[in-house]
Amino acid sequence: KGLYARYTCPEHLEHPAITNISMCIIFFKFDPRPASKNAYRLILAANRDEFYNRPSKAADFWGPNNEILSGLDQEYGKEGGSWMGINKRGKLAAITNYMEGRQNPDAQGRGFLVSNYLTENNGDSFSYLKKVSAEGHLYNGFNLLTAEFRAKQDTVCYYGNRGSAEPIHLKPAGIYGLSNSLLDTPWKKLLQGKLHFTNVVSDQSLSCDGLVQELNAPDPIQELQGDGYSTAMIKALSAVCVRSPHYGTRTNTIILIDAEGNVKFTERTMLNCDTTKWSTNSFHFKLQS
Repeated sequence: KGLYARYTCPEHLEHPAITNISMCIIFFKFDPRPASKNAYRLILAANRDEFYNRPSKAADFWGPNNEILSGLDQEYGKEGGSWMGINKRGKLAAITNYMEGRQNPDAQGRGFLVSNYLTENNGDSFSYLKKVSAEGHLYNGFNLLTAEFRAKQDTVCYYGNRGSAEPIHLKPAGIYGLSNSLLDTPWKKLLQGKLHFTNVVSDQSLSCDGLVQELNAPDPIQELQGDGYSTAMIKALSAVCVRSPHYGTRTNTIILIDAEGNVKFTERTMLNCDTTKWSTNSFHFKLQS
């Protein structure tokens, strides 16, 4: 049982003028008390969209005692930030940018919100988001998920600095979708991708192949939010998997946590800015109690 994404996407467009458009899409099912020990407390599937030539490290262990597993940004001035990660103590974080045409070039790097949470020794996921919300104005738009998977209790929380001023606890046993607007905003690619995800996680016979199909229909709701983006870029970004000559989906990630705390983290990463060359790595570990 598992999930994996394999994509072929035909969209092409010219190199965009916008230079800070990192996009992602995340689907996850959070079930802290699964019906059997063969079921999962968390099933998460995500795409990271970015310029192909933006320097970054593929997922690996790092941090104190190599307890943190994530990819890392290597862009100048933002080295060490991340878009998604988990540590052996059960803390997980993921971030997506909020789609908006006018970016503040002097804003703080959003990727550090993930890395800082994963390296923090004290504090719970909700308290961390409370601190972040007090400084939300210092960043360009973002959505941040923080979670804890503990022996006695699992918690997933959400905060978006273009939405409510307060973070929220997410209800257990829910299936959620997060793209580049607020949580569960009904963009077409989110609704259709969430439907695919729901069907996949409901099929107990599936292997680790075939989670989400590319979705290419333009979305008027997304177009309204994308003021400042070209029509070609809006069309490309309307796909679950984005593909253009210079920018698109370059990482697929699946994270599974089972009832006994076993974690499987699978990442598929584009190599050398070549959309025909990919590398897949899987990591397995047990959460510390």
